[in-house]
Amino acid sequence: MPDWLQVAGLSLAAAVAVMTVTAVVSARVGRLSVIDVAWGLALLLVSVACAVFSGSWQSWLLVALVGVWAVRLSGHIFTRSRGQGEDPRYVGLSAARTFAVQGAAVWLVSLPLQAAALSSVSLTWVVWLGVAVWAVGVFFETVSDAQLSAYKRSSPRPPVLDTGLWSWSRHPNYFGDACVWWGLWLVGGLASGWLPGLLSVASPVAMTFWLVRVTGVRLLERTMMKRPGYSEYAARTSVFVPLPPKRR
Repeated sequence: MPDWLQVAGLSLAAAVAVMTVTAVVSARVGRLSVIDVAWGLALLLVSVACAVFSGSWQSWLLVALVGVWAVRLSGHIFTRSRGQGEDPRYVGLSAARTFAVQGAAVWLVSLPLQAAALSSVSLTWVVWLGVAVWAVGVFFETVSDAQLSAYKRSSPRPPVLDTGLWSWSRHPNYFGDACVWWGLWLVGGLASGWLPGLLSVASPVAMTFWLVRVTGVRLLERTMMKRPGYSEYAARTSVFVPLPPKRR
């Protein structure tokens, strides 16, 4: 069996295993949104499977990078959603279809991890460039989530969070998530050569598209535009990529 087929199969099996366990948990608690906690953990398991297959330092570096991102994100989502009801995004959706789509998405996003398992490093400097981009992403995710949590606890609470990173981007946490996956693509995909980079670039492209146009920014903007003061905030603040705020 070709190596690429083994890696693809291992990655898919890891994604299916996590989604199957999550589906059981979801049925017991009556909430589809538990899948958000499992998302990062599924990618972590895929990274471990790829590293065990290849044994390369590049793949084990990816395990460390994905692990830091996944544990932080899953822990944050679990803490934030504990005791809450179903996420409105999942109301009315088919459980079987949701878990199938998420499993396929995990496999697609894991392409840079698979590329690293199949190829050796040909551009070492690109690895460290990728680590730097990943670090920027984790910084934006961590700090913006902390600022949002502090805002939600504040009393009295302003109608709109427009300080800190949120004064430069209306969705700095999503921007950070996109940076994480462009960084991982640099480490696992492009650093392995132009062909692995080309074959795996669908991962960060898909993640960025989903975050901006499908599951993240687009949905939140529809809701937030109804909040008093948000349209004025939107007029002076970049929607995604952090930029200096416009003058009031």
